[in-house]
Parts: sequence; C-alpha cells; structure tokens
Amino acid sequence: MRSDKNMQYTLDDFDYPLPPELIAQQPLPERAASRLLLVRGGAFDERRFSDLADLLEPGDLLIVNDSRVLHARLRGVKPSGGLVEVLIERPLGAHEALAQVRASKPPRPGSRLRLADAFEVEVLGRQGEFYRLGFPPHDDLLELIERHGELPLPPYIRRPADAADEARYQTVFARQRGSVAAPTAGLHVDAPLLARLRERGVDLAHVTLHVGAGTFQPVRVSDLARHRMHGERYRIAQATVDALAATRARGGRVIALGTTTLRALEGAALAHGGVLTAGEGETELFILPGFAFRVADRLITNFHLPKSTLLMLVSAFAGFDSVRAAYAHAIARRYRFFSYGDAMLLTRSDT
Repeated sequence: MRSDKNMQYTLDDFDYPLPPELIAQQPLPERAASRLLLVRGGAFDERRFSDLADLLEPGDLLIVNDSRVLHARLRGVKPSGGLVEVLIERPLGAHEALAQVRASKPPRPGSRLRLADAFEVEVLGRQGEFYRLGFPPHDDLLELIERHGELPLPPYIRRPADAADEARYQTVFARQRGSVAAPTAGLHVDAPLLARLRERGVDLAHVTLHVGAGTFQPVRVSDLARHRMHGERYRIAQATVDALAATRARGGRVIALGTTTLRALEGAALAHGGVLTAGEGETELFILPGFAFRVADRLITNFHLPKSTLLMLVSAFAGFDSVRAAYAHAIARRYRFFSYGDAMLLTRSDT
C-alpha cells in the first residue's frame, strides 16, 4: 500500500487503460438510472443513482454546484476567409472574454473575427494559452453567446450537440450562467430524487463554480509540482455557510456533489485559514494525495480521464489505492465513463 502523505506521485501514476467503448456518448433515458459505485477503502457496493436518498442520513447536507453551461462554442471566419472556432473560457466583463481560438494560423492582435455570421469580435491579445476577445459594446456578451453559440460538449463525445443535450447537459438546479462544461455529477439528479432527498431529511445547499475550458487541458509535465492549475471563479453564499455549520452542530455529514463543488468548498476554505466563509473569489487549487480536506466528508463524482487533475483530486479524497482499485472494478464491470457516464460515492479516506 502507498502512503499518500509520503509518496511522490508522477503523471504516470494516474494513467489507466480505458476501452474506448466505455466512454459514454449519450445520456441514459433517465438521469437517475445510472450506476452508482459505493467506495470505502477496498470495499465496493453496486447501486443505482436513484438509491442515493437511501444512502444518505437525515441531517446530512448535500451541496451542489448551480452553475449553468453557456452556449460557449462559436464558429466563424477570419478576414482572410479562413474558418475559426472559438470556445469561450470565461467572460471578463460585459464586453470582453477569454477564449480558446482554433484556426489554421493564429489570429493576430488587432484582427477581427466574424462569428456565427452575426457579429464581430476584436482580438485584443494573448493571455497564456487563451485569447482576449473584445465583443460589440452595444450588446451584452452573455446574451450574444446564448443567442448565437452552441452547447460545448466535451471533446471525447464524438458527435455534435443536439436538442436533447440542451436539457441533459444541464443540471436540474443550474441557475448561474458562466460554465463552459457541466458539473457532471449533478447530471444524475432529477426532480423525483430531489423530492426523496427532502423527504429523507437531507438538506440541500448551493455553491457556484464556473467550470472553464481549462478543465479539459491535459497535464503536460511528469513532475506534478510544476503543473499550474487553471483558475475558476466561485461564489459561496452565506446560506450555504450557515447550512454547513448547522449540519456540523447536529452531527450530520457534508456531501459534495461533484469535484467542482468540492473544489469551490475547499478552495474557499483554504483562502480563509481553513474556515468556509461566504464570498466570491478565484481558485487555482490543485489537489493531490496528501491534501488536508476541511469541508466535505463524502464526494459523489463521475469517472475521470486518465492523467487528469480530477482523477488526482478523487485519489486525494478517497486514497490512491482505493480509487485505483475502484476504477479497475468499474472497467471490469463495464461502467460508463466521463460526462454522460456512471458515478461513484466516495468516503474521505481519513474519516
């Protein structure tokens, strides 16, 4: 067994062989019909996501991410007539955004791109791997994106988004516009399951973390200490802080629905000396085994890409060996992987 606190991990430690046919290309007909693998140490129990209300206790608190996915993919042309594809990373205000830009040749600062044959943006410059784009000053940026853009399905889904994805690639509690990828663990929850959770006496609270396109960026260095995480914006409401305090006072457990929820909670707590505090901020938190979690006791999450920062996060939460065994079990049992795939319920390894 490895010691997560003492082990020096490299990128290859988080690799695993995944048969490509296990990458889910479509959602199941019903959200809560997906499989749910319970993982605690080396023990596994196979359930359905619809069983979640029976697996939590009265007085527990389920915290969800209420971010909503933007129509963040825009297609267009350069002045030369060359095709261009823009994927918004994040708005920087009412008329400016960071974006990934794909084109045969990189666009130069000062050049203009015509998007969706509807409006033009100006290339203002580079910021790391992203471009800063200036949008028309007389239109609201988010409204333009929503009106003319496409829903940005992840790159491992080998098909264009269709009408069904407009509903199924959003959670039922999505409210705050700003993500370019769904907080996918929440995709399993439907209205009947929410009702059963309430009847069970499980409380519900929200955070907002806007998922950026950087969530799909690969880790390019073997020495993980050299990796720099992409930043993501979050907001923690006072009502969520109060709900967490009440849960602790009555001896309940805190369950994070998804790695984005966990990252918002732990990033916000770390920014305030380990105490969850209401407010807004940006987190670049990169979680590896050995990280001291402060907020969540359990984590519900989908299965993540090999060598991804999200796989590193769940390995930190539930233990490297435990997660590695769980992934091997899921592959052998033909679980569905990634955004439209199945899920796990993990218990924190130090609890």
